[in-house]
Amino acid sequence: MSRFERMRGRLRRAYESGRESARARRPDPDRSPEESGLASPSAPGPAAPPTATVVGAEPPAPVHASTTSQDDVEVPHALRIAAAWCWRLIVVGIVTWSLLKIVGTIRIVIIPLAVALLLSALLAPAVGWLLRARLPRSLATGVVLVGGLAAVIGTLTLVVNEFIQGVPELSEKSSQGVRQIQDWLKTGPLHLSDGQLNRYIDEAQSWINGNTEKFTSGALNTAATLAEVLTGTVLVLFATFFFLRDGSKIWRFLVRLLPVNARWKVDDAGRASWSTLGAYVRATVLVAFIDALGIGIFLVIFDIPFAFPLAALVFLGAFIPIVGAFLSGVVAVLVALVDSGPVTALIILGAVIGVQQVEGHVLQPLIMGRAVAIHPLAVIIGIAAGVVLAGIAGALVAVPLIAVLNTAVRRLAARTVPDTPPDAVVVASQAP
Repeated sequence: MSRFERMRGRLRRAYESGRESARARRPDPDRSPEESGLASPSAPGPAAPPTATVVGAEPPAPVHASTTSQDDVEVPHALRIAAAWCWRLIVVGIVTWSLLKIVGTIRIVIIPLAVALLLSALLAPAVGWLLRARLPRSLATGVVLVGGLAAVIGTLTLVVNEFIQGVPELSEKSSQGVRQIQDWLKTGPLHLSDGQLNRYIDEAQSWINGNTEKFTSGALNTAATLAEVLTGTVLVLFATFFFLRDGSKIWRFLVRLLPVNARWKVDDAGRASWSTLGAYVRATVLVAFIDALGIGIFLVIFDIPFAFPLAALVFLGAFIPIVGAFLSGVVAVLVALVDSGPVTALIILGAVIGVQQVEGHVLQPLIMGRAVAIHPLAVIIGIAAGVVLAGIAGALVAVPLIAVLNTAVRRLAARTVPDTPPDAVVVASQAP
């Protein structure tokens, strides 16, 4: 045997001897206390109590499932939970604020697209009827869009013509109303003199003259706003046309951008949200028509001027739930006050309040149904936030946006698996 082999054998024996001695010193859980040499009730030798402290040994560090370091152990559990919630809420708040800033920056694009979605949800059933009548999709979409546009233009034309015809008479009656107010200020409980009335009128005139520059800049802003409205209108028309014609293709394209495991869940939530949006828009149109018809009948009975324009205003205002139809009804009350006096105005006010009560307690629960039912507090907060972010257009789209998000979140949070689409194709399978 060579010297190398002998050295290798010695190293091997030394290694084995070291392993055996280390193994002998290591406590074996399978050996009894007597075999391991530890003290126990059945073996002689002193045994330390469980609470004994070994001199020179460090106490074991407490371990908690929610801590990752020794420093976290010193922090109370409730404070750790509160801190975890706080930083997560801060992150959510920052992301939400950033999204709102982005939406506010490009609102000239976002708002027309939102309005186009509302119009698409309203006009989609008509396109479906024409498609079932064997019309090509592009032709059916064009017919519905042109027909809806013609109806809107015709209504606006009637409103403007009636308004132009009734302005002279209303102006004369407004002057009479102003004189009646002046007489009441003189003979009423205030007992104002002619000098006091003239001083107040002069102060009002001075304020108007001093703020002429602001009014001029407001006119310039109005011109800029008019340009934005025209641009938004063109975008609404184009977007509505393509949403009606290629809405399904656009949605499938967006769903394919998601991970495969999330596609069916998102597709199910999106289709349910679209159904909710369509139900909301159609129900809102029906409720708005009933509101306008009810208030318009009272305006015609009492021969209030601008009955049709005021009814149209109520119809448009009803698209803003809870407050829209009431505010537009207040305009009708003011016109009745100027034209026919306080008694007729009180009657019209009672009619407006009665129609609102019927809407809130009968029409909304019956027509809207539970599918799009939203708590009134959520509606008020949504309208207020929409007005702050985007004015009247924001108030218009706030409530349907809340309804859609409510349906989408409920579907995504549900622990049910969506039904398999009827056109789904199984590309691979294994036998059980």
